[in-house]
Amino acid sequence: MSNVLPTIDHVPGFRVAGVHAGLKKDGALDMTLIVSDTPCVAAGVFTTNHMKAAPVLFDMEQLQYNDTHMRAVIVNTKCANACTGEQGLANARQMARLTAAELGCGEDEVLVMSTGVIGSQLPMEKIAHGIKLSAQSLGGDWAAAARGIMTTDTRPKSAAITVTMAGGQTYHIAGISKGAGMIAPNMATMLSVVVTDAVLPGDTARALLQSVTAQTFNRIVVDGDMSTNDTLLLLANGQSGAALQTPDDFTQFHDALSAVCRKLAQDIVRDGEGVTKFITLTVSGTASDVSAQQIANTIATSPLVKTAFFGNDANWGRIVAAAGRAGVPLDPQHIELYITPGEVEGQTAESLLLFTAGMPTAYSEAAATAIFKNPSVSIYLRCGDASGVATIWTCDLSHDYVSINGDYRS
Repeated sequence: MSNVLPTIDHVPGFRVAGVHAGLKKDGALDMTLIVSDTPCVAAGVFTTNHMKAAPVLFDMEQLQYNDTHMRAVIVNTKCANACTGEQGLANARQMARLTAAELGCGEDEVLVMSTGVIGSQLPMEKIAHGIKLSAQSLGGDWAAAARGIMTTDTRPKSAAITVTMAGGQTYHIAGISKGAGMIAPNMATMLSVVVTDAVLPGDTARALLQSVTAQTFNRIVVDGDMSTNDTLLLLANGQSGAALQTPDDFTQFHDALSAVCRKLAQDIVRDGEGVTKFITLTVSGTASDVSAQQIANTIATSPLVKTAFFGNDANWGRIVAAAGRAGVPLDPQHIELYITPGEVEGQTAESLLLFTAGMPTAYSEAAATAIFKNPSVSIYLRCGDASGVATIWTCDLSHDYVSINGDYRS
């Protein structure tokens, strides 16, 4: 299996377009269309926010009745089509209907995504124009497709990998994502479409996507806010003829899909609104992986912890205090807190021990500050000797985050 690439060259049987439909005032690309030339097995994972946007509700219904012959995904920016009532649902259906008409496929073979401001109705005249333009522009420009779904993102996010099976057959997995704010675990505003030319049964696609999501997209935090629109879709058109048959085949595909999704998820954190630092946060030694993740999430969403990262302040007290209020029983005597420059998941020779046995160590404040000044910092909290462990990727909270979100609608 090759390494994950940051760009997408070609995935057999898929064509894409990113266009300017007039949704954004600055002429930037604002709509994306992804099409398979043949029917796809499809699976989706969606936000757990109870205030689900119209496109989320629409896609969930679509996949309930059709997960074996999906053909396209249409995406608009600028308007989330969330909290828009029956008119919003009607507009989501109309997006699918218009796309199907342009492609010559069934309305039930189209999925819809939207991202942007909550509470406004879609400008359907511009949407219709964008759909027509997208259909006319289909080709291999995945970079344009990645740009066409951006909102406050500063750069497109894409990933691709080529997999060679034991028998010599080759298939591809590739994906694009958007997201910079409103990012928290449980399908943290994040949208992503991942495609493959491997042969996947529907139940396999669902199981693999859910498993991978739990370890990638549900392990990122920018600001702790969960969006109304989060959607991750997987489309498999089987064009390669490479079918997963043995346990090793399934493991290989799972690992490749995980690698693609991990890169896309981490890219969202790296491009978080106002972010200056990428933080790898690992908690171990708890009674279960769930409890370790609960502690890690609490630390990762703490404004006090995040602002300390921004200020290069190795304020370990904020980290252990956040851990202590996570709702998981902890014994301070068993806690060890390490910081390390770079991106590691645990303790290394470069790690600096700040806290142990309920007390701070005699560490050098200058050494701790020097580590915190790195663009990537790793935090390792060891809570005991049990087997529970979890890693979260998060970031700092800067002045720019407030500026970006203080006038987002304007």
